[in-house]
Amino acid sequence: MARFLSISSGSNGNCYYIGDGRTALVIDAGIGFRTIRQRLAGAGVDLSSVEMIFVTHDHVDHIRGLLTLAGRLSVPVYATARLHDALSRHPAVGPDLGGSRRVLRPGVLETMRGVGCVAFEVPHDATQTLGYFIDFFGTRFVFMTDLGRVPDYALDYCRQADYLVIESNYDVDMLMRGPYPPDLKYRIIGDCGHLSNDDCASVLRRVWHRGLKGVYLCHLSKDNNTPGLAYDSARRALEDIGLSVPADIQLACLPRSDVFSVDF
Repeated sequence: MARFLSISSGSNGNCYYIGDGRTALVIDAGIGFRTIRQRLAGAGVDLSSVEMIFVTHDHVDHIRGLLTLAGRLSVPVYATARLHDALSRHPAVGPDLGGSRRVLRPGVLETMRGVGCVAFEVPHDATQTLGYFIDFFGTRFVFMTDLGRVPDYALDYCRQADYLVIESNYDVDMLMRGPYPPDLKYRIIGDCGHLSNDDCASVLRRVWHRGLKGVYLCHLSKDNNTPGLAYDSARRALEDIGLSVPADIQLACLPRSDVFSVDF
């Protein structure tokens, strides 16, 4: 049995798992090693089964636990050369990844332990931010967790996915009426900021295809969104193109600090 687990999703920390008991990987390690181990154990997963780590970008909520996780497991860490360089200079990681580093070329399909992967660049205000297309022994995932807009080439990966993990960070009205200072508000809504519920809904209308089985909304803001608002926005978008939720497609908001699990 293969499983997708969201271990943590949001500005408090991000970490996702895909595994089948023989091969397993983690995307991002933005929470502590012990928390990752405990949450996986609670879901019946042994952390020692993880064989590789993929990194989306160098913001601390995605890499806080990376150095310890990679060191404890002695597994390769995959990122582009540019992102690895940034990680080597980041105070949360530094140069100690050493021989764990493995370099991905953006837009190039690579295979690790039978798992296919394409890293593709998305716009966000980090050194470099990557989305991932992952072919896990025939089941295809796309992860886009922090981005201000979705480039056309990223839409093409989404149209091949069985499962789409996509940011639905904020409700525009909540953000603009909320207490954030103006410069932060405009950073969030900019092309290198985050995806709003409306942005996410627009993407879903454009990328749905008959093979898409599940959409998982990630990185919801604690201050500028609610799971209800994000879910309803995405549900309406899917219903607008003639789908019934959940009869035709699974839709869920990934929790900030709890495990969400899907068997596939």
